Formats: sequence, C-alpha cells, structure tokens
Amino acid sequence: MIDVDTGRFTVGVFQDVTWATKGLQALAAAGFASESLTILAKATPEAAALVEKFLGAPPERFEVANLGAIVARGPLLEALQGTAKDFVKVGIAGTMRRVGFQAHDGRIFETLTVRGGILVAIRNEPRAADALALLHSYGGGNAAIGAWGGRV
Repeated sequence: MIDVDTGRFTVGVFQDVTWATKGLQALAAAGFASESLTILAKATPEAAALVEKFLGAPPERFEVANLGAIVARGPLLEALQGTAKDFVKVGIAGTMRRVGFQAHDGRIFETLTVRGGILVAIRNEPRAADALALLHSYGGGNAAIGAWGGRV
C-alpha cells in the first residue's frame, strides 16, 4: 500500500444538468475558482456543454469501467487517474480512496453518475464546509467532504 496525498475534495452528485447548473452558479457566486472545480458525467451533448460553460474548455472523453463513456474536466480527474492511469480500468468506486473517501462512498458516487447524475467536486480544503453547504443547498446528493486519512 502507498500513502496518497492529493488534497481533499468536496463531492456531490446532482440529478441532472439543470440542477448541476444551479449548483455551479452558486459555487461561482461564492467565489470558488473554476480551476478548483471538477465536473464528471455520462457523455451527452448537454454534459459536454456544461463542462465547457463552467470550466472554460471542452471536456476530456473517456471510456471508464462501470460507467461507459464519460466527459470530465478538473483536478479530481487527475487525482483519480493516478500514475497508473487506473481510473479507466476500475472506475470511480475503485479510485475515490485517493481523495479521502472510502470505497462505499465511491460506489454511491459511481451509481448516481451511472444513473445520469452530474458529479461535481471542489478542491478547496480551507472552504470545504462552504462548498458542502452549497452542494446540499442546491441539490447535490450524497455530498460529502473526503476526510479519510487511511492508506490505499
């Protein structure tokens, strides 16, 4: 096992693009920089447009185990990929431990995303509680702060 220190993320999954848009607008209004945000979703034209609108660049497209085709951009993506690039092989459930979540949290995030949810993550440890409150306020399901300090 190796120790991983990728920073802490606050993560929530919105039910669709409409709810994710409201949540992302609230995060922007609260001063969260687009560079701290990650958006990950099943590959659809609407999800790709959402990523481009809020993160200022087109998303990357991946075929991910247990998810299929996804679009994503942001710092969480790099943390999940790791040096072995195993994110595409084992999916969200198998890699969320890298950012402070236990495996069961990863399975919940993965299941909600497979069902069409939009995963939004914020990398801003000093304001993690603010990010969590905004995710909850705007419909970010199962929103949580990655805090598990174990070994992976």
